[in-house]
Amino acid sequence: MHVVVPFAAIDPKTRLASVLSSAERSTLARAMLADVLTAVVEAGAEPTVVSTAPLDPATLSLEAPVRDAVSVTVDDRPLTEAVNARLPASRDDETTAVVMSDLALATPDTLAALFAHDAAVTIAPGRSGGTNALVVSHPEFRVDYHGTSYLDHCEIARDIDASLETVDSFRLSTDIDEPTDLVEVLIHGDEADRAPACLRGLGFDLETRDGRVGVSRLEETTRE
Repeated sequence: MHVVVPFAAIDPKTRLASVLSSAERSTLARAMLADVLTAVVEAGAEPTVVSTAPLDPATLSLEAPVRDAVSVTVDDRPLTEAVNARLPASRDDETTAVVMSDLALATPDTLAALFAHDAAVTIAPGRSGGTNALVVSHPEFRVDYHGTSYLDHCEIARDIDASLETVDSFRLSTDIDEPTDLVEVLIHGDEADRAPACLRGLGFDLETRDGRVGVSRLEETTRE
């Protein structure tokens, strides 16, 4: 199986700009990417990072077995075009999985379960209707990441008579885009993972207020 991990290398995670500086967002994005790549490799696959700009895997502090399994290709086209260029074009082509780089809670087990599905199109939707991961073997299926892409992708699969499965997974449905998503990383992220360590290093911690759990940041580490 060919596993593609798209990565926005320039000014990533702009919806976190209210709580993180540009440099901090880049640091967090790379930490999440490293966690995703590690999970993919430990699930038994060799991922290709499709980056919008040159990226050296050595800068991600990956363990040697993971680093050796990772390749990087640069493609600055929009996400939809970059992914479609890598999906199967014939029934003889290898099945392709697409896993977003901000799935900070993804584990080897959740990804292995995703990869094991044998439908022509398997989708792990995000909580807001996006498509966080998918596995494609049907040569006519193409993605469209605009709007509620999960519903669009289900319709595309039906239009080409492709068998379709949806994966109901909390860990795969949780992508880190908004400030409110950071709490999920601190609650559910493994202590050994880079993303929760990155957030704690930036001064973030859990905070309970009015009976709800959120995140707070130490004043001395607040972004400029």
